[in-house]
Amino acid sequence: MKILTGNDLASGDVIWWAGDGWSRQVSDATDVGTHGDELARAEEAALRVVGAYVIDATRDEDGVRPAHIKDRIRAFGPTVRPDLVEQPTEADIGKWVI
Repeated sequence: MKILTGNDLASGDVIWWAGDGWSRQVSDATDVGTHGDELARAEEAALRVVGAYVIDATRDEDGVRPAHIKDRIRAFGPTVRPDLVEQPTEADIGKWVI
């Protein structure tokens, strides 16, 4: 599975392509297939996202999980202070980061 991520142009928040727009929840991410780079260019040109790029991910019964640790940290927040983490919709998200 290939998903698209970047940062919201106004807030700087990490965002994920949800098929019909951007979401702050990785669980909303949809597979962009082979069109990710094209979509990233179009969304950046429309000034909806900055730094967009395609990453590998998997989807299972627990939801969407970025393949690389860097992107898991982007998705689920800091690893040092859990109180700073954006509260995810998935109950078992803590075990995904490491």
